[in-house]
Amino acid sequence: MPHWIQTPDALAAFFTTPPARIGLDTEFVRERTFWPQLALVQMAVGDDILLIDPLQPGMPQALAVILGDTRILKVMHSASEDLVALGYTCGVAPQPLFDTQIAAALAGVAAGIGYQKLVEQITGVVLAKGETRSDWLRRPLSESQLKYAADDVHYLFALHDTLASRLHEQGRAEWLAEDCRRLLESASQEDGERWPHLSMRSAQFLDAPAQQRLLRLLRWRDATARRTDKPRSWILDNEMATALARTPPADRAALGRWLDTQPKSPRKLADSLWESLSTPLADEADAPLARAATDRDKAALRRMQDAVARRSAELGLPDGVLASRRYLEVLLESGEWPAALSGWRKAELEPLLDAEATPAA
Repeated sequence: MPHWIQTPDALAAFFTTPPARIGLDTEFVRERTFWPQLALVQMAVGDDILLIDPLQPGMPQALAVILGDTRILKVMHSASEDLVALGYTCGVAPQPLFDTQIAAALAGVAAGIGYQKLVEQITGVVLAKGETRSDWLRRPLSESQLKYAADDVHYLFALHDTLASRLHEQGRAEWLAEDCRRLLESASQEDGERWPHLSMRSAQFLDAPAQQRLLRLLRWRDATARRTDKPRSWILDNEMATALARTPPADRAALGRWLDTQPKSPRKLADSLWESLSTPLADEADAPLARAATDRDKAALRRMQDAVARRSAELGLPDGVLASRRYLEVLLESGEWPAALSGWRKAELEPLLDAEATPAA
C-alpha cells in the first residue's frame, strides 16, 4: 500500500539516508490559472510509494529540500509540465533529471510515447487510464485516484534500468543528460517566449508595423497572465490581438469604444492594454518577421527534412527526434541554430544542413 504523507516530518523519515534515485510525478490543475496548481506529488523511494499532499503547511519547503538534492537522481516521464508545477510551488527544479520519455526516443523505442504504453512495452504490465481527468484538489482522494497515482511512479525504476542500459550501450547517455538539462532550463525561464508572434499563423498576413504591435500585445498578455495567474486567453485571445495589431485604435477612447463591441474583451485592463499597444518595445526592431513560405522555402525545407530523415534512419532514431519541422523552419528563416538544435543535434546535423539552411532572399 502507498503511504499517504501529510506532514514534512513524515516525508523526512524516508530520507534519513538519501537514496540514489527517486521516481517522481505530479498531479496538478490548470484550467482556470496560468500557473499549474500542484495537487499531489507521487514519489517512489526504494520499495515504497509516497503520495504526498503539497497542500499541507510546510510541505512545499520539505519537497524543495529533496528536489534540490543533487545526490538524488529524479526519474520522471514527460516531465515538462511537472517541472513548471514543482518549480512554481516549491521554488526548486528536480535535478539531476532522467526523463524516460526522452530516453525512450533517444534509445530508438518511440518518440513522444506515453507512460502507459512504455510500461506495457518494457514490462508487459497494462495500466488503467481511468483517472486522467480527476479533480486532484479534492480531499479525500478516492481509492481509484490513489491507485492510479501510485501506478504513475511504481514502474519508473524498471523503465530507468532498461533505458539507461540501452543508452549506455549506444553511447547516448550524454545525449540524454544534455536534453534533460535543456528541459530544466526551459521550464525555469520566467520571461516567456521572446518572439511569440512567430508561432501565430495570422502574423504572416500582417505588415511589419502590425507584427511589431502584435508582439507588444502578446508580451503584455503573457506578463499579465503570469502576474494575475489567469490563462492567456482570458486576458486577450489571439483573434482580438490580431485585430488590434492590424487596425489599432486612434487613441485610448477609441480603444474603449472598440472593446465595448467585443463580448470577451478585457475592459478592466483597457488602460494597460492601450499603454502596451502604443508603446514601442526596446527590441522590437530586432524581431524577425513572420512570413508565408515561398516555393523556394518549401523546396529548401523538403531538402532539409530529407537530410534529417536519412541521418535519423542511420542513427535508428524515430521521426522528429533529431529535428522537428518547426525547428527546421526556424533555422531556414533565420539562418541561426535554435537552442533546441544545439549540442549533439547540431554536431550531427550541421554538416548536412549548412547548404540547405541559407535563408531565402
